Amino acid sequence: MSDEELMRLALEQARRSEGWGDVPIGAVVARGDEVLAQAGNERERRGDPTAHAEILVLREAAERVGSWHLEGCTLFVTLEPCAMCAGAAVLARIDRLVVGAADPKAGFAGSLGDLVRDPRLNHRVEVTEGVLAGESAELLRGFFASRRAT
Repeated sequence: MSDEELMRLALEQARRSEGWGDVPIGAVVARGDEVLAQAGNERERRGDPTAHAEILVLREAAERVGSWHLEGCTLFVTLEPCAMCAGAAVLARIDRLVVGAADPKAGFAGSLGDLVRDPRLNHRVEVTEGVLAGESAELLRGFFASRRAT
């Protein structure tokens, strides 16, 4: 599957999460063409501040492969990960991160900081930016515009 196809799966998850009132961010973990996990944000749904889409898919993928080592895997996410999620990707030994929209206010894969490629850490993640960025950003803009209107 292409980066765009896998990002479309992440966008589907983002749209689902919007349905229960969460910020529409979606994520997918894949190993080659095999999708190991998909999730959208569930902070509101679970009442859990750590229930970001990235954390949920990393947990599910690790459970599926039977190890927290996710070498050979790619994390696809519709919005650049925050510090917590970027750190989790590094700790999970994700090989590659594919990002939709940049997050200049909280992103830690190049915008506000670059945790995933920090040379002081024992693992660095290859980053591909801007995959379906327009669709990802538009989904978020629409969500926040509807919140401001109510």
